[in-house]
Amino acid sequence: MFRFEELEIWKLSVSYANEMYKLAGAFPQKEMYALADQLRRAAVSISNNIAEGSGGTNKDFSNFLSMAVKSALETVNILYIAENQDYISKEIRLVHYEKAEEIIRKIRSFRNRLAANE
Repeated sequence: MFRFEELEIWKLSVSYANEMYKLAGAFPQKEMYALADQLRRAAVSISNNIAEGSGGTNKDFSNFLSMAVKSALETVNILYIAENQDYISKEIRLVHYEKAEEIIRKIRSFRNRLAANE
């Protein structure tokens, strides 16, 4: 088992990416290679950065965790745009906003624990 597979933040981010894939699949066809694709890539980037960073030093891992947070924030921004374009409802955006907040909070907490152990 790889280090990242045991991490709650990785498990949450994979689940979030799966949700973003489903959500993006409901976007209009004209967005499949634009906004929907960007949402998918940003969401997958969260867990990718956690996995990739786990293979290095704590300092390297911390940098990758920062990138994971930025990717999560990117998904939030895309959700706002999707809502503004009437691709999703405000209620749907808020549900996923809260999940992104939880992931970001837990990644930051984990990153702080890593820094304390250096």
